[in-house]
Amino acid sequence: MNKSKLKQMANEIRKGIVTEVYEAKSGHPGGSLSAAELFAYLYFEEMNVDPSDPKNPDRDRFVLSKGHTAPGFYAALANRGYFPVEDLKTLRHIGSYLQGHPDMKHTPGVDMSSGSLGQGISAAVGMALSAKMSQKSYRVYTLLGDGEIQEGQVWEAAMFAGYRKLDNLVVIVDNNGLQIDGRIENVCSPYPIEEKWKAFNFHVIHVENGNDLEQLDAAFSEARQTKGQPTAIIMKTVKGKGVSFMENQAGWHGKAPNDEEFKIAMADLEKAGEALCQK
Repeated sequence: MNKSKLKQMANEIRKGIVTEVYEAKSGHPGGSLSAAELFAYLYFEEMNVDPSDPKNPDRDRFVLSKGHTAPGFYAALANRGYFPVEDLKTLRHIGSYLQGHPDMKHTPGVDMSSGSLGQGISAAVGMALSAKMSQKSYRVYTLLGDGEIQEGQVWEAAMFAGYRKLDNLVVIVDNNGLQIDGRIENVCSPYPIEEKWKAFNFHVIHVENGNDLEQLDAAFSEARQTKGQPTAIIMKTVKGKGVSFMENQAGWHGKAPNDEEFKIAMADLEKAGEALCQK
């Protein structure tokens, strides 16, 4: 998919996110919106996946370690064809297969259940090790929040991955600077983030603007060329990206828009979509 189409897809993913949390009257829009380009790039450019064969043993794997941003993940899966886009409106509803955190037992395309922060990366490391031991060529990707890396389990997994030289593993940190209680440096600062991953024997790639698809493309190309060590991509993003009143606001970490806010948010995204179609 070319960059223009990827940008349009990221915008469609954002529409899905806003619609999901609005219909659910709950959920986590902020960190889902900040990763929309990442979701679009992974599922429409980078990863070897087939929605018609979601359990193919040779497929690439993705683990959403920051599981609360499932709205973004689900919007990507729906647009990729794993299930109908219309089903996004059932997020968190009783009986829906789209619950607040990813569930590998009930949701097509989900490779690992996640939610408790710090645990997803451990599962991803296990998948990457399994591929090496089985002499399989699939790659494993996992997305973490910058607040999530305050969890100690993250660094246990990182130590193991670096020690085992898992060059089929790509860890992405969504560095939007905000967590539920405010700015990450005011809660329990994980900075300097890049130096920490380097200390655990990761090849580290800094992405100055993780909402820029050209920069993401360059980063993932470099990751594919990296041999003998896992890769950590640290991407700076804007929490709530694409919705004017949500951008850089910690309050939108875990809150749904009301009727009026929903209309404004969707108008923002419709306008952005129209601009992209004219380019």
